[in-house]
Amino acid sequence: MASAAEQLASSINFGALAKATELKQRIWYTLGLLIVARLGAYIPLPGIDAAAFQAIFEQHSGGVLGMVDMFAGGAIRRMTVFALGIMPYISASIIMQLLTSVSPTLEAWKKEGESGRRKINQYTRYGTLVLALLQAFGIANGLQNMSGPGGGAVIDPGYFFLATTVITLTCGTMFLMWLGEQITARGIGNGISLIIFAGIVARLPTALKQIFEQLWAGSISGFLVFGIAVGVVVVITGVVFFERAQRRLIVQYPKRQVGNRMFGGESSHMPLKLNMSGVIPPIFASSLLLLPLTVASFYSNRADLPEWMQTAIRLFSHGQPIYIGMYLGLITFFAFFYTAIVFNPDETAENLKKHGGFMPGIRPGKNTAEYLDYVLTRLTVLGAAYLCAVCVLPEVLISQYSVPFYFGGTSLLIVVSVTMDTVSQVHSHLLAHRYEGLIKKARLKGRRG
Repeated sequence: MASAAEQLASSINFGALAKATELKQRIWYTLGLLIVARLGAYIPLPGIDAAAFQAIFEQHSGGVLGMVDMFAGGAIRRMTVFALGIMPYISASIIMQLLTSVSPTLEAWKKEGESGRRKINQYTRYGTLVLALLQAFGIANGLQNMSGPGGGAVIDPGYFFLATTVITLTCGTMFLMWLGEQITARGIGNGISLIIFAGIVARLPTALKQIFEQLWAGSISGFLVFGIAVGVVVVITGVVFFERAQRRLIVQYPKRQVGNRMFGGESSHMPLKLNMSGVIPPIFASSLLLLPLTVASFYSNRADLPEWMQTAIRLFSHGQPIYIGMYLGLITFFAFFYTAIVFNPDETAENLKKHGGFMPGIRPGKNTAEYLDYVLTRLTVLGAAYLCAVCVLPEVLISQYSVPFYFGGTSLLIVVSVTMDTVSQVHSHLLAHRYEGLIKKARLKGRRG
């Protein structure tokens, strides 16, 4: 039998959105800041020869530049003030998560609650600033050395261009980080994820245009386009299913007597997600594989390039067996690695023991930790297999049928995950609004009585 909360949630529809004034304000606030973020992706960086840089970018769009451009929503292709995007913040957040598991100080801050979280967030901002400065300097220095058929990418290279570019790109990243934090605090959904989501979705019309242009030109068949459309629907359905899938472990709390009254004796569950690592494994795996290929592609046109390097570039290109094999291996490795960081079976078992909780048939303490590790390992195997399937299928389509890069597995996972999270938050706000309405009605009836 469904609980009262589940019955109430099932009766909620989005028609109640018109009555939820606060929720509407949050949605409009979020949309407004996302529009600001998208406008910044069209403000060009001073001192760049747009035509020359566009020609250079097209030569190297299949490497790291293409992947980072996907997260930046086309800002790198146009080389705008938001070219760095939000990637320095994501990198700093991941580094802080890794340091939390090895640093006793950070681990203590994590256990402090809200105050500790603020300290960690502040150091994450400092890390974002440092990474943004380093990456901005690398981009500025690289731009000065870029040249193509249309000439150099920079109109007037020199120290002035270097300084202005570093300051502009760093300020752009910090502004995006501030926008994301404002959306999280005053809007709806996770701000950083929504900014990445908006950048990916903004590129979808261009991707669809390219597909239809290829169809019109006869490069691809209509049957293939229909198959891709059906495949996208099937994959999205599968992603939703696997992202919501979880293993619920029963946790029992014993009864205890205080005076003449009995307390406890409740049964709960511990949810373990099938994919605890999220989209981190594909992002890390793609970055590690594409980085050497991107560096090598800058020298691929040289006549004196060794034959072994030419062979390596060819074997490690998109869709090749060696590339796919290493891609699968790295995704699996990072899935287990990140899961081991975010979930500690020993700590979880110790917390259960402190609060008097236990799993039926499992002794508290070490045995519980071993059981949690056993279950988590089996779940991670399935989660890694699911990530590999979602990410490899687009790679084959990209290499064999020239499907646009924006339809990659990483972008699909991000879009579906962020959509599910945002819809869930909207539903929670509607549910809270419904509860508030019921409470007000009950109070009015009580006063009348």
